[in-house]
Amino acid sequence: MVKINEVAEAAGVSISTVSYALSGKRPVSQRTRERVERAVHELGYSPNAGARMLAGSRTHIFALTEPLRSDTHAPTHMAFVLATAIAARRHEYDVLLLTEEQAREGMSRVAATGLVDGIVVLDVAPDDDRVPLARAIATPTVFIGIPDDHEGLTCVDLDFEAAARMAVDALVDVGHRRIGLVGQTDIAYEKSNFPPRVRAAVGERAAERDVEWAFRTTGVTLTELAAARRAVRELLADGATALVLHCAADAHEAVLEEVARGGHDIPGDVSVVAVGASFDTAAQAVAVDTIPLIPQASCDLAIELAVKAVEDRRLDPAVHLIPPTYLSHGTVAPPPRR
Repeated sequence: MVKINEVAEAAGVSISTVSYALSGKRPVSQRTRERVERAVHELGYSPNAGARMLAGSRTHIFALTEPLRSDTHAPTHMAFVLATAIAARRHEYDVLLLTEEQAREGMSRVAATGLVDGIVVLDVAPDDDRVPLARAIATPTVFIGIPDDHEGLTCVDLDFEAAARMAVDALVDVGHRRIGLVGQTDIAYEKSNFPPRVRAAVGERAAERDVEWAFRTTGVTLTELAAARRAVRELLADGATALVLHCAADAHEAVLEEVARGGHDIPGDVSVVAVGASFDTAAQAVAVDTIPLIPQASCDLAIELAVKAVEDRRLDPAVHLIPPTYLSHGTVAPPPRR
């Protein structure tokens, strides 16, 4: 099978020039385009995809870059993959899933070949190495998540800061003065962009409302549920009368079990609200008040932006924040009298 580098060598141009000539995403001189087209036809490079691109039409494929690492919480990430695929099909696009742990490599490969119309980036890290690549390539790229350096990028995410503030306000408004935050695993605060945002926003809002707060992670690994239980015991022992949960579904369940094991009633003794849960909190042992992270909302918007970019041949950089919604299940109440 002929590769793009062979076309580039035959035409006497770079691989990126071949990609631009085939996709039309950047201007290429008529003479260069003719050399590339001649090489494509002579070598028989990608006759189907190549013919479509040379004709100026689209591939109707989006690449979805979702690195699967040992610390990946598969249920959460697969929920976003599925939601992206469904949203793409609604617009008559297919999805090419790129799961290499070194996510930049797959993203670079599909951008160079011109076989996709756009790229959607998942599992965004604070210092994500896909950021400079997204700026360098012509392929429209939308991030679901917000890296620290997001200038010039198009990003979609839940407004986690607003969600965290909403949770603190819900608890303080009914009289709670000591709040405990049960967070993600330790590594999530290094490799993910949203857990630190939630933690910072809870702390800032607690200070603004003049209440005390404390924070615990749920351990080193996703299966270390003993850490989640220990976090609850420590927070309640320190006087917390309310818990904000920002953790995975299994840790969330372990927290509720530990509250019950300690003889505490929800919400009579302890109020509980979840922030950024992508799972259904109403399906767990206790249906907890939640400010959810809805994969469909983020993925629908990301795909809409990608489709618009393909149609308009440009992508306006901006951060699109989805407003949070509070769903009450009756787990927030005034604190017990001491």
